[in-house]
Amino acid sequence: MILSGKKIKKELGENLIIKPFNESQLNPNSYNLRLHNRIAFYEKEVLDMKSPNKIKKIDIPEDGLLLKPGKLYLGRTKEYTSTDKYVPMLEGRSSIGRLGLFIHVTAGFGDVGFSGYWTLEIFCVQPVKIYPGVEICQIYYHTIKGDYDKYKSDKYQNSDSIKPSMLYRDFLKK
Repeated sequence: MILSGKKIKKELGENLIIKPFNESQLNPNSYNLRLHNRIAFYEKEVLDMKSPNKIKKIDIPEDGLLLKPGKLYLGRTKEYTSTDKYVPMLEGRSSIGRLGLFIHVTAGFGDVGFSGYWTLEIFCVQPVKIYPGVEICQIYYHTIKGDYDKYKSDKYQNSDSIKPSMLYRDFLKK
C-alpha cells in the first residue's frame, strides 16, 4: 500500500524524516521535493562503466539555467529524507514531465533504510529552463511485508551532495 499524505505527516519524526518539511508540499499520497541550487553533468562525452566518471558542478542562477536536450544532468533534492520502515519511491511531477523534462529517469526505487539527499537524473527532450527551489519531483512511500534488511550501501547512503554513478565499484568486487 502507498501511504496517504495524512499518514506521511503523522509518521514524521517517528518512521519518516523529511527535512525541511513544508506542509504546502504535501499531496494526497506524496510529498513534493525541491531542486537544490546546484546541478552537475559528466565532463566526458563517452562514459565508462568500469571507471569513475568525473562530473562538473555548477550553480543554477536565480534567473534560471537552460538545459539542452540529449544531455544527462544530475541534480539534488533540497530535502533530506530517511525511513527505516517504508520503501521510498521517487517520481517526477506531471507538470514537469509535460514540459519534456524527465526526473529520475531509471532509478526511482529506494530501499528501506536509505537516508540522505536524492541525486536526480534529469533529461529533457527539448530546451527547458530550470530554477533552484522548484518542486521538481515527488516522494511516496510503500509499506513492506515480510522480513527485510535495511539499506547498507557504502555508495550512496547518507548522501549530502550530487553523486555520480559508482557502478565501477561493482566491477571491483568481482
